[in-house]
Amino acid sequence: MFTPYTSVAGCQEPSDLDGRILVASSGAQRQGYHHGNLRQALLEAGLELTRNGGPSALAMREVTRRLGVSPNAAYRHFADRDSLLSAVAEQIQQQMVARMLTHASGGRTKVAARERLRAVGLGYIEFALREPGWFETAFGDIQPVDPAAGGHALPSPLTMLVSALDALVASGDLAETEREGAEWPCWSAVHGFALLALHGPLRGRPHDQLWPAAERTVDAVIAGLLL
Repeated sequence: MFTPYTSVAGCQEPSDLDGRILVASSGAQRQGYHHGNLRQALLEAGLELTRNGGPSALAMREVTRRLGVSPNAAYRHFADRDSLLSAVAEQIQQQMVARMLTHASGGRTKVAARERLRAVGLGYIEFALREPGWFETAFGDIQPVDPAAGGHALPSPLTMLVSALDALVASGDLAETEREGAEWPCWSAVHGFALLALHGPLRGRPHDQLWPAAERTVDAVIAGLLL
């Protein structure tokens, strides 16, 4: 239905975020970890495991085995498996942001503000369909990055949604009185569609049926919001 992201240097999709997120190659697995940034190597191994197996596939024992290091070495960078999983989830969320940006159009007109919100919704769904393992890892039991928190290289999907809604207010498309809490019905719609497509009655539908339904879902939410 969708071709998965290429996640090595020279990829065509903008999924490596300028080299900050790279999945370990099979050759690196065979040779083990020898030098460099161990924290990043742990993240890369976690990304590879969760991409195919979701969050249940991430285990410290397996991560360190792949890298050829001791568990104690890993615990110097991550206190436990959950802290590594949280860091992996944040990296995945930034991959989703990159997908949202590919759908976005420039400009500051009213049309552009609406298209920005549409890009956020369609980017969320597309990423879920392309990368179900990563989607489950980032949006299962893991808390999304707090929009008010600083120190992140890129905004989270939630900050992208909040920003898009604020842009609608700035453009005059959305009244300030209607803005508060609008992110939750928007997010519920796209997340619900993703779950229906991955695990529900839409599972296995061909792309030419599934994607128009995704577009209709996002457009219906926007239309309802801007009544």
